[in-house]
Amino acid sequence: MQKMTRPCPVCHADERKAKLFLEDSIDASKVSGFSFASRKVPEFMSHRLVRCTVCDVVYADTPPDESELAQAYHSADYDSAEEADDAAAAYCRAIQPALRRLGNGRSALEIGTGTGVFLEYLARSGMTVLAGVEPSTAAIAAAPEHRRPWIRAGMFNEADFQPASFDLVCCFMTMEHVRDPEAIAQAAHRLLRPGGVFATVTHDYRAPVNRLLGRRSPIIDIEHLQLFSKRSIRALFERAGYSEVEVHPFRNRYSLRYWMRLTPLSMNTKERVLNAMNRYGLDTKKLAFNVGNVMTVGFKQ
Repeated sequence: MQKMTRPCPVCHADERKAKLFLEDSIDASKVSGFSFASRKVPEFMSHRLVRCTVCDVVYADTPPDESELAQAYHSADYDSAEEADDAAAAYCRAIQPALRRLGNGRSALEIGTGTGVFLEYLARSGMTVLAGVEPSTAAIAAAPEHRRPWIRAGMFNEADFQPASFDLVCCFMTMEHVRDPEAIAQAAHRLLRPGGVFATVTHDYRAPVNRLLGRRSPIIDIEHLQLFSKRSIRALFERAGYSEVEVHPFRNRYSLRYWMRLTPLSMNTKERVLNAMNRYGLDTKKLAFNVGNVMTVGFKQ
């Protein structure tokens, strides 16, 4: 069945306002359970991507439908516990200015929570009402027992939660993966109490490292149905009704082993370098870099 072309997922401009960004490069024989897993070894496959000349978002104009996506993420593999913890620590540092503005706010929802590790950080910081949504059964199974009551299995559904019931809604490295990021931003706005904050982490496709690597950037991925720039993620927030929108880059801290996995080198070269790192005890050394990720926060009036 032929897929329908969708308009821009941020500003709704039609295909006449879109310019080709990348041709489709998906090899069906290479798609596996790890293709839809977080922090995997890059496969550099992507849907056909176009760039909206109005708001600057890059998006797949003929993406998979919701049922295909739900099945792909439901059955996705999971093997990134250490990197998930490292990512959550980075997000926790980056979000601190917004959390300080919440004052006595103590309730949080995370869309795409994985094993709930970021919710754990929020619990340590004083949040007492915690909820997460995660479609991957493998990720939920990898969560420690005490986190599992926080996690609702399945795709995010606004109707599962009461309006104006959260002080914080966050969605980290997930907005690229959904068919309708605007619907997520609008739903988060309705679920927030006045003064609450919506926070996302997204890739910035215009960041120097991603522009340098081009098609060999890890952000070129079968999972990504849109890629944002600072301009387009700000537009998404503002169109959804948020005020005082801030977009700022931050540094991720991972082991050298993981950074090497992300490089565009051949698998043989990566293995040789990783073996050398292991011999000298360097593979577990952690370094922080700004690799083109941005945190965006917006407040509900």
